This record gives sequence, structure tokens and C-alpha cells, in this order.
Amino acid sequence: MKNDKTWNSVDHYFTEQFQPESKDLQYVRDNNQKHGLPEIDVTPIQGKFLAMLAQLKGAKNILEIGTLGGYSTIWLARTLPEDGKIVTLEVDPIHVKTAQANINSVKLADKVTIIEGPALSTLPTLQAQGFSNFDFIFIDADKPNNPHYIKWALQLAAKGAVIVSDNVVRDGEVINKNTCDEKVLGIRKFIDILTKDERADSVGIQTVGEKGYDGFVLTIVQ
Repeated sequence: MKNDKTWNSVDHYFTEQFQPESKDLQYVRDNNQKHGLPEIDVTPIQGKFLAMLAQLKGAKNILEIGTLGGYSTIWLARTLPEDGKIVTLEVDPIHVKTAQANINSVKLADKVTIIEGPALSTLPTLQAQGFSNFDFIFIDADKPNNPHYIKWALQLAAKGAVIVSDNVVRDGEVINKNTCDEKVLGIRKFIDILTKDERADSVGIQTVGEKGYDGFVLTIVQ
């Protein structure tokens, strides 16, 4: 197996060849760092991959659970048609403020609604606010709550919706049945739910790159 240095180099090569990071997206990452946000954004490659999945789906109504500084939000929002919208949920007020500034800086405020608060408190309010029947959902928040997030995602999704859930491999720890890590336990419970729910047709994909050894689960809602 190749080492992390090789993974990083390949990621950089593909980034330079296929999607050199635009100045405004680089500004977003710099602004996140300036405001002390953790450097756990998706990479440019992952952002482009998400955007392409949303484009392939023809997504018009997107839900994101976990905004951070809005980097992935912007990738997704840029795929939306003129009448498309994205709702993104974030618990941290500093993250919300930074994300809103970033989204304003790229002139996407008309397409993005940030809802502040714990997602398990805001998810139950979405339908009453007119947000439901999402055709694309990205889950990238605190992993112990992934079992709750996927239940809400399945409930709020339209038939045929695509759900992408990030960071599910955890350096291979996802197969450790004896783990005490709450993040890994959350992922394992989340996978158990998808395995048993007849609405979910899912596949797990392992990845390597700048963010190490991890992966995602892709689900199509039946």
C-alpha cells in the first residue's frame, strides 16, 4: 500500500489537472482558518465530486447537515438551477457567521439558507418551514448522531433522492466490533439502519487522499 505522501501528491495532481481551486474558494478556506474553524472541510476534489453527483441527479432542493464554513455548501449551491435552493444546518454560531460571510462573498446568498442550532432540534422543524422533499442530502456533521441524521434524511427525502454521508471508514475502524469510539459506534449504527431500511439502497466506498484513509456511503432512496 502506498503511503500518505503519495496519496497527497496524487490528490494535488488531480486538483491541478481537473479543478484548480478558484480564488474565491481559496478565500473561503483562508477565511475559515482566520476565524479559527477546524480544517476539516472537504478537499477541492471532494467538493467537485459532490457537485458532480448533484449535477448528475439534477438536484434542485438540497439539504446539508453540517455547514462548517460553507465550503461544501458553495460547491453544491453552484450546481443549482436558477430556482434551486440549499438548506444547511449548523450548530456553532461562529461557524454560521463565517459561513454566511463566505456565501455572501461568492454571491450565493439567494440560494442558501443557513439554519442555526443543533441539527436534532432543527431537523424536526424543516417541514413546517416549507423545507422537505429534498432530492440531494449531504451528511457531514458529528458522527455519533449519524443514526439520527439518516433517519431524518430518509424521512425528508423525495423518492429517488441521493444521500451522501462522509467520513464513514475512520482509518478502517468501522470494522472494529469492539470499538469504544463514539464516532465509530455512530457510523456502525448508521450503517445498520441503512442495511435494514427498505427505502435505502446503499453502497460504501473507501477513499484515500489529502484527508487520509476514509470513505463515504452513497444511498438512493427507493
